[in-house]
Amino acid sequence: MTEKISRRSFLKKATVGTLGAVGLTYGGYYYANEIEPHWIKLTHTNIESHRIPESFDQFKIIQITDTHIGFQYQTEELQQLRHMIEKEEPDLIVFTGDLTDDPSTVSDGKYQRIINELSQLDAPEGKFWIYGNHDHGGYGTEVIRDVMATSGFELLQNETVTISRNEESINIAGLDDILLGSPNVNNLITDQQQDMFNILLCHEPDYADSVIDYPFDIQLSGHSHGGQVQIPFYGYVVTPALGEKYVEGKHVIGNRPLQLFVSRGVGTTRLPFRFSCRPELNSYTLNMT
Repeated sequence: MTEKISRRSFLKKATVGTLGAVGLTYGGYYYANEIEPHWIKLTHTNIESHRIPESFDQFKIIQITDTHIGFQYQTEELQQLRHMIEKEEPDLIVFTGDLTDDPSTVSDGKYQRIINELSQLDAPEGKFWIYGNHDHGGYGTEVIRDVMATSGFELLQNETVTISRNEESINIAGLDDILLGSPNVNNLITDQQQDMFNILLCHEPDYADSVIDYPFDIQLSGHSHGGQVQIPFYGYVVTPALGEKYVEGKHVIGNRPLQLFVSRGVGTTRLPFRFSCRPELNSYTLNMT
C-alpha cells in the first residue's frame, strides 16, 4: 500500500532537498575556489633512457611552471613552494613559463617579494627558465626577464646549455614562447650533440608534434594547467591554444622517441577554480638504462 504524503511532509522534504542541493553547490564552489587551487601536489617521476650518462644516474630536476602570480596564486604562497623544493634537494631547477598572470598589474613590491623567494632556491647545476605566453604579454618581456635574472635564473631563449659531470654531459635547450615569442628550434642541438641526452624546455606542450624529428629525448612543458577543471564524462574545461592535445602527464611520441611531460602547473588562469586537477610541482629523477 502506497503511503500517502501530507502537504506538510511534502513541503518539508522538498525544502530539505533544495537546501541540500544548494549546500552541495556552495560546498563544491568553496572547494574548487578556496581549497584545491592551494593544495599543491608534489609529483615524482622517473625518466629512463639509454642516453643518460652514468654520472647523471639519479640526477634530480625540479620543474616549476605556470604560477600566474596575481590572478589567484599570490606571492605569500611562494614560501611554501620554496620549502617543498628545498626538501627535494634538486640538482637542477627549471621554470617553464608564466610567472605572473598579467605583468602590467604587478607592483614593484610584489616583484621584490617574488625575487626574495626565488633567489633563495639553490641547485648545484643551475637554475634555468623560459618564457611563457603570459610573460611576453602585458608588456612583460623585459620586466620578467629582469626579475628572473635577479632571482638567479638563467634565460634559455632559443639557446642550449651543456651540464657536465665527470667528463660526461647532457644538454638543456630552451625555446622562446611559441604563441607570443620567436621560437627557433633549428640550431639548438649540433651534429656532435645528437647522440647525447637532450632535454627541451617548451612552454606549450602541443608543439611537441613539431619537434619529434629533432634529437630531443625529453620535453618539459606546462601551459595547459591540466585542464584546470576536470568534469567526469566531459573532460577538460580550460584548454588553451597549443595545450589541447597533450593536457597533462606523460606522452611518448616519435621514433627517437620523445618523452613529453606536461605539468598541471602551480597557479590558475581564466577561471579561479581547480576541480579534480590539483596544482602540481614536478620532480624528475634520471635513470640510466
